[in-house]
Amino acid sequence: MSQQAGVTMNGAQSLIRSLEAAGVEHIFGIPGGAILPAYDPLMDSSIRHILVRHEQGAGHAAQGYAEVTGRVGVCMATSGPGATNLVTPLADAYMDSVPVVAVTGQVGAASIGTDAFQEADIRGITMPITKHNFLVKDPAEIPRTIAEAFHIARTGRPGPVLVDVAKSALQATTSYTWPTELNLPGYRPVTRPHAKQIKEAVRLILEAKRPVLYVGGGTIRAGASRELLELADLTGIPVVTTLMARGALPDSHPQHLGMPGMHGTVAAVAALQRSDLIVSLGARFDDRVTGNLDSFAPGALVIHADIDPAEIGKNRTADVPIVGDCREVIGDLTTLLRTEATGGHTGDYEAWVDYLAGLKKRYPVAYDAPADGSLAPQYVLERLSAIAGPDTIYTSGVGQHQMWASHFIDFEKPGTWINSGGLGTMGFSLPAAMGAKVGRPDATVWSIDGDGCFQMTNQELATCAINDIPIKVAVINNESLGMVRQWQTLFYNERYSHTDLESKRIPDFVKLAEAYGCEGLACDSPHDVDATIEKAMAIDDRPVVVDFRVHRDAMVWPMVAAGTSNDDIKYARNLAPKFDEDEL
Repeated sequence: MSQQAGVTMNGAQSLIRSLEAAGVEHIFGIPGGAILPAYDPLMDSSIRHILVRHEQGAGHAAQGYAEVTGRVGVCMATSGPGATNLVTPLADAYMDSVPVVAVTGQVGAASIGTDAFQEADIRGITMPITKHNFLVKDPAEIPRTIAEAFHIARTGRPGPVLVDVAKSALQATTSYTWPTELNLPGYRPVTRPHAKQIKEAVRLILEAKRPVLYVGGGTIRAGASRELLELADLTGIPVVTTLMARGALPDSHPQHLGMPGMHGTVAAVAALQRSDLIVSLGARFDDRVTGNLDSFAPGALVIHADIDPAEIGKNRTADVPIVGDCREVIGDLTTLLRTEATGGHTGDYEAWVDYLAGLKKRYPVAYDAPADGSLAPQYVLERLSAIAGPDTIYTSGVGQHQMWASHFIDFEKPGTWINSGGLGTMGFSLPAAMGAKVGRPDATVWSIDGDGCFQMTNQELATCAINDIPIKVAVINNESLGMVRQWQTLFYNERYSHTDLESKRIPDFVKLAEAYGCEGLACDSPHDVDATIEKAMAIDDRPVVVDFRVHRDAMVWPMVAAGTSNDDIKYARNLAPKFDEDEL
């Protein structure tokens, strides 16, 4: 490895200098004993450090920052509990392929393994939930380690990398040298797809009668939305976008059928179940999409394109495996399909497209207004979407509000929907919104949260207020752990064991917001929704929290019960849609 000329400094200065060299502009973190030496040179750095109120908030903020900027998000914590508080966001980033570098302090090298004060083997703890991790005991290794961490986090399939640095390494004198090239012989991510596999995929696409483009979050990570649109327009093939891929294709596109899976649209679920060819682009056939694997898309051949070869064939056998970056894969498919079209070879999907369009019209995502005149959560999100507009960035917690947001907010652009997909982390939304707003200060950022999720990380409102990060929070307050309550309604004879949060009584979210230096608003009537949203939109000098007190028994439909076949989808509680093949 060739390096630039060395400059003498201590390890802590070398760490901050290395982060600067890696292009870091923002860090979310909290100091503590083991990482404290690094916080001294941080005072003189060009890097903006944002002091969060909990390390979990730092990790999720780094995720939100990474997702809206396309850069690596950075968080920092001390040893022991500081580091273990990052475990959840690291696992979340790992599941959703978010590029994050976490820097943690560790006890001095001589004390490692002695159960010293605030010691935890964070490298061992996070090994299954990071793309790679490092323990640095030699200060001379700091620049190279940071350079490698950032390279690994952002290349190939993106993911989190942890760098654990012993306090003794931070305090020792060293010679700082930033590497000019990296040598990672075991790390060679493939981005360019094999031409033979592309050719075979095109053959299957042209022969198919019922193809569907199954678009996952990898398409977003690859920045391949423009290429996806070209492929869809060229072929006319129907498209479904997973929870992590919402916005990859505009919702308004006529071929877009919505989200597949457990709470997917009827048309999207039917498109996969009745297809004869699934073209999977950056998706991983997870259980929330497939339902019971044995009954998933029984008549379909599978083209599976993913940058991570470990995903291909993991859950569903691939007839044509394609390892490569989604943008390059889609571009190559489009180029060859366009050549075939010039020669008069195109697919014939007219009957299939008409069939799915009919299902989409017959079974739209809809809801009934509460008979008592109370506020429907779906209505809140419909109006928020209409008023805030397509350039707004939305983050979401996990549960009913997440599913309602994915259905009733119109996503027209990539990078405008940020949520916890694979891990399903409550408390994700607010700190992710904070990170997104730091990364895109020009954008309006709304955190869509439930009253349960909101109470897990709402202390970061203090961070937002103090650091002039004016996010907006819509709390969909149904006094419950709503999705758990829905399952109790459907599968546990309405025995509501420990899901009642009483959060229309305790706490008072308006007063809580005000106590944190934010604007607090409340709304419990459909007649006041527009005015409340518009008032929140007009406030730009501080964070805003809106307590939308919604109908308690609203449920998420459609639904496929866990472990059952997608064929058993319910459009509403007592309504099963029909998508028989004899209609084709």
